[in-house]
Amino acid sequence: MPSRPVKDKTYWIVGASEGLGREVAREMHRLGAKLILSARGEERLQALAEELPGSEVLPLDVTDRDAIQEAALKARHADGVIYSVGLYDPMSAQEWDATVAESIAEANFMGALRLLGQVVPGWVQRNSGHVVLIGSLAGFSGLPGAIGYGASKAALRHLGEDMYLDLQGTGVDVQVANPGFIRTRLTEKNDFTMPQIMEPKEAARHVMVLIRNPAKREVSFPRPFAWVFTKLSRCLPFGLYARIVAPGRSAEAPTAAE
Repeated sequence: MPSRPVKDKTYWIVGASEGLGREVAREMHRLGAKLILSARGEERLQALAEELPGSEVLPLDVTDRDAIQEAALKARHADGVIYSVGLYDPMSAQEWDATVAESIAEANFMGALRLLGQVVPGWVQRNSGHVVLIGSLAGFSGLPGAIGYGASKAALRHLGEDMYLDLQGTGVDVQVANPGFIRTRLTEKNDFTMPQIMEPKEAARHVMVLIRNPAKREVSFPRPFAWVFTKLSRCLPFGLYARIVAPGRSAEAPTAAE
């Protein structure tokens, strides 16, 4: 199957001001795409737009329902949307801060739910569209210290599967990218070893391979680290998986999965 053309297509990148979203924007621009750049930080967006001539800046807080409705109207001509919002704070259940956890879920999942609800129905009517969700390997299985983040990325991945199943034959394509650790201001918060941590440019290349391949629904990277989540966590008894990802902690799991 031929690769998906992005030249002269308009893509709305939500979460374009930092990290992976910023590098994906650069790659899309290099390939000739027209860009609408969204995030909360307007100053960072303006700097990126100057670097990527022709890009439109559309500041947006994805936790604001009214702002999303207004932005969706302005971006309704887009051919695709890349949701690359990532809010993260390491948090264990013992250190649970309900306000912070809710903020993470609002940005990573609820924002996508609100935004896509404004966009996808119109794309179904016009018989074309492309949704790319930036998830995480953390969305596959439970992890220590991931209260808020892991669950929100799992929900985002589930949403991608729901849409994919519903939208077959409508002309609206749905893809999900699940990266591992990326060297950004978010992972700087971690005080543990991060296997196979990637630079944003490297991670963006994986995302672009997915975007250019219309036959591929999902990609998880980098390998072999991704196999721990996509393969190993599904075939191992949960107690054994727990001993691998949380050594030294209790491997007892309140589940009948074993």
